Amino acid sequence: MSKEEIPPWLREQLARFDQIQQSLQSIMIQKQQVDAEAADLDKAVVELNKVKNDETVYKSAGPLLVRVKRAEVLKELQEKKELSKTRSLVLSKQESRLKDNAKELQAKLNESIKGKSSVHEN
Repeated sequence: MSKEEIPPWLREQLARFDQIQQSLQSIMIQKQQVDAEAADLDKAVVELNKVKNDETVYKSAGPLLVRVKRAEVLKELQEKKELSKTRSLVLSKQESRLKDNAKELQAKLNESIKGKSSVHEN
């Protein structure tokens, strides 16, 4: 089947399928980044828990290191972890929805292509 023989509606559906796959790939990359950030936050919390309450703790503020209270940093890290968890959950739901859309559209495209092929074979 040449490009000229592909009906416009089918070309449109193929373009939509391609767009869904690109969106899915983008979501998966974002989710991977969020999960890596969450892992880094977990490591930071573990290390911070090794520090005694009265020991000095520093936090990066741009190119500077600023002295902060251990409890403040722990609270900030916990908040960031919760935010990461929420973002990961949202991205997982988007990923699932896009995968379902892609499977459904792929099945429709396969049916359309099979229908076209059987018409040309006869």
